Order: sequence, then C-alpha cells, then structure tokens
Amino acid sequence: MSPTNILLTQQTLVVGIDIAKRTHYACFVDDRGRVLRKSFPIFQSKEGFQQLYEAIQGAMQAFGKSQVIVAVEPTGHYWLNLAYFLEEHGIPLVMVNPAYVCRSKELDDNLPTKHDAKDALVIATVMDIGQRSRKSLGGQGIDNVNEMLQDRFGKLQRQPQSEEKLVDSLVMC
Repeated sequence: MSPTNILLTQQTLVVGIDIAKRTHYACFVDDRGRVLRKSFPIFQSKEGFQQLYEAIQGAMQAFGKSQVIVAVEPTGHYWLNLAYFLEEHGIPLVMVNPAYVCRSKELDDNLPTKHDAKDALVIATVMDIGQRSRKSLGGQGIDNVNEMLQDRFGKLQRQPQSEEKLVDSLVMC
C-alpha cells in the first residue's frame, strides 16, 4: 500500500498523538473524525506506551474496530521511542505535516493557541485528509534517522550561501 493511499474504513480506529518531551497526548477518532475518546496523557516511557497499547486494544473492542492506525506530528526525536514500540506491536504509524496541523487548528476554532490535548484531535483529523506519510523503521531505523539528520545538517550549512545569492540577485534588480 502506498504511503499516501492508506485507506480508512468504518473498521479503522484512528489514534492522533501530539508528541512532546515527557508527556504525549492521544485522542481516538473514527474514520469520519468523530471523537471516540477525548485526549488523554501518555508518558514517554515503556509503561506509558504499554498503557496506550492497552487503551487501543480496549477501544478497538468497545467500538468494534478491527484495524488501527496511529498518526503523529513528529517533534524532534521524541517520536522515535513510540515509533519503535508501535512497530514491535504491529501498529502502523503515519506522520502528518506540521504545517497542515497548524493551519487546520486555526481553521477549527479561529484561535492559533497551542494546546496538546487539542493538537491530538487535530492530528487525527488531518491524517484523514491525506496530509501524511507512512513510516516504517524496519531494522535500519536509526540509520534512516542519521541519514535524515545529515541531510538536514547539509541543507543548514548551505542556507547562508543561498540567502547571499538571493540578496545579490535582489540587489541587481
């Protein structure tokens, strides 16, 4: 299945998680974006992740869902522990574009306020409109992360040169 063509059905439980340093917030919605469980905290620990897993299993049973997908807005490296845990338990993880989360949050209530519990719901609903990419850490997860970090570092090093070229071209006009 293509990363951008993840099919949500009536049997899918969507879990939106706002990632933070110590305490994440999760929210359960159905395929239509209806809230099945309001946002609740998850601690950045094995015990916290285990509680999340049990909550997911309980919600799937309570709401008659046979599939689950977790959507996160990646924040630094804090999402990695959760990603490894989910992968160990066979739960697919998708990442949503932070720009879409920000815009959707403002459209939702016309307030640009930042609130983790609110963000978890927005992340879950944005996942449904297709602004996401599937992530699999596959045995080489840390290599992929290192590769992405090196790529970002290279871009940051080239940024001042690009800015100088842009300024020079604007001055010539």
